[in-house]
Amino acid sequence: MPISIQELSDEVVEVKLSGKIHSSDYDEFVPGIEAIIERVGQLRLLMIMEDFHGWDLGAVWQDTKFDMKHHADFAKLAMVGEKKWEELMAKVCRPFTGATIRYFDKSEEAAARDWIAAD
Repeated sequence: MPISIQELSDEVVEVKLSGKIHSSDYDEFVPGIEAIIERVGQLRLLMIMEDFHGWDLGAVWQDTKFDMKHHADFAKLAMVGEKKWEELMAKVCRPFTGATIRYFDKSEEAAARDWIAAD
């Protein structure tokens, strides 16, 4: 599965992305994350991108719809990646969420975990 979800605490959720994301991958991701939002409220999201190759066109559309619907449901977003384009993606995401976004290189994953958990 190119997208996996793990609850780290009541308000911190880790999402791992790997490979290429297709629109069908959102069939499990969206209900899973929405159930957590409904139960917990606003979340802090730790996004780990490992060997990540981006989205196909259908997945881009699914992601855009998700982001618009859940604009206010995330307080913080820590993005951990391995590639320069992933760092740029953190900047592109800003208009689609009310969350505070910060990018971390893979070598800084421990710092990302500390930042996402801090108040």
